[in-house]
Amino acid sequence: VGLRYSTDLYADFEMEEIIINKPIVLNNIYYDFDKWNIRADATPVLDSLAKILKDNPNIEIQLGSHTDVRGKRYYNQYLSNRRAKSVVDYLISKGIDPDRLTWKGYGESEPINKCVEGVYCSDIEHEENRRTEFRVVKQ
Repeated sequence: VGLRYSTDLYADFEMEEIIINKPIVLNNIYYDFDKWNIRADATPVLDSLAKILKDNPNIEIQLGSHTDVRGKRYYNQYLSNRRAKSVVDYLISKGIDPDRLTWKGYGESEPINKCVEGVYCSDIEHEENRRTEFRVVKQ
């Protein structure tokens, strides 16, 4: 009996069609101000991503993290890089091969709302920009 390999993706949550290098926001992966640790409310989403990666061993992804505009630009770049690396470390702890994971910090360069330098925003609005997304880089 020969083995058949499928390119279908199976997940516990709804996912968009996979387009190479298209960012997919991981909902509910937010960070406290000036922190990079994985919050408890993020683990269910990251566990689902780990399951997708386990079920689809040919996929390689890049994790990207973002900050809000508060703080110095160079520090936000550093902070976002640490945030993305924290997600990679979490996925590795769940058994994902590190060779399948890369990361990048975007700092404050790609806000998803009006909260740019000089614009007043609430803490909740700032939190929306402190996010992590992933993109499939190889399928």
